[in-house]
Amino acid sequence: MDVADILTPRTPEGKEGLAALLARPAEAVVALDFDGTLAPIVADPEQARAHPGAVPALARLAPRLAAVAVVTGRPAGVAVRYGGFAGVPGLEHLVVLGHYGAERWDAHTGEVRTPGAHPGVTAVRAELPGFLDRIGAWRGTWIEDKGGRAVAVHTRRTEDPDAAFEALRGPLSDLADRHGLMVEPGRYVLELRPPGVDKGVALSAYLREVGASSVLYGGDDLGDLAAFAAVRDLRDQGTPGLLVASAGTPETPQALLDRSDLTVPGPEGVVAVLEALADALA
Repeated sequence: MDVADILTPRTPEGKEGLAALLARPAEAVVALDFDGTLAPIVADPEQARAHPGAVPALARLAPRLAAVAVVTGRPAGVAVRYGGFAGVPGLEHLVVLGHYGAERWDAHTGEVRTPGAHPGVTAVRAELPGFLDRIGAWRGTWIEDKGGRAVAVHTRRTEDPDAAFEALRGPLSDLADRHGLMVEPGRYVLELRPPGVDKGVALSAYLREVGASSVLYGGDDLGDLAAFAAVRDLRDQGTPGLLVASAGTPETPQALLDRSDLTVPGPEGVVAVLEALADALA
């Protein structure tokens, strides 16, 4: 398959990023979000699994690159299990940066490094059920425990997910403030987590670590805007980059689409990009 059939960035910056990756793949990093990018969005996040073609495509591509990283708000170990990344030939050097970089799983060791539970998250986790009941949260709202570094409130299952989301944004921001946390909005989810960590910080630190000369980053939600901004900053400093928006549903934020160089139809499109890159570098 001709890479041009799949990869057609619409911006000059994106074309430069793609050209740099293809010219010097051993110095390039491909970094991807998990939910909505490698895995389809589902009503129950615990049922999310990587697209069937994702791991095979990554395993073909990864040996040609400096590194492949999965950058996610999920706990690193959860993303590894749901992605099926462990023990895959070709992915021996895959890294999963979980909890926005606060956790890290390295395939070659199979170990997760974590700073431990954040006291604010521990307090909010205990307080949230009663808090939501007191403010009359809409029926169908539910809590996702993301371990010691984050907790999320979902509205996707409510009768009116948009109204429930907007009704909760203010009260949850106040609750987060009281415990030294911040609120990260997503698609029908409000995540409470410590400040000072985001996908942009995690991505920038990892690119410095491996000495990347170019980067492709793919994401689908508001939490990926920080990584998009990091890549744009790197481009201003002379490091080429390609930004891919995974637009698998009408819920994909317009801000992400506006900032992308290439838009693909969800995880299926992301897999097609990975396969096309692997074909071009074979």
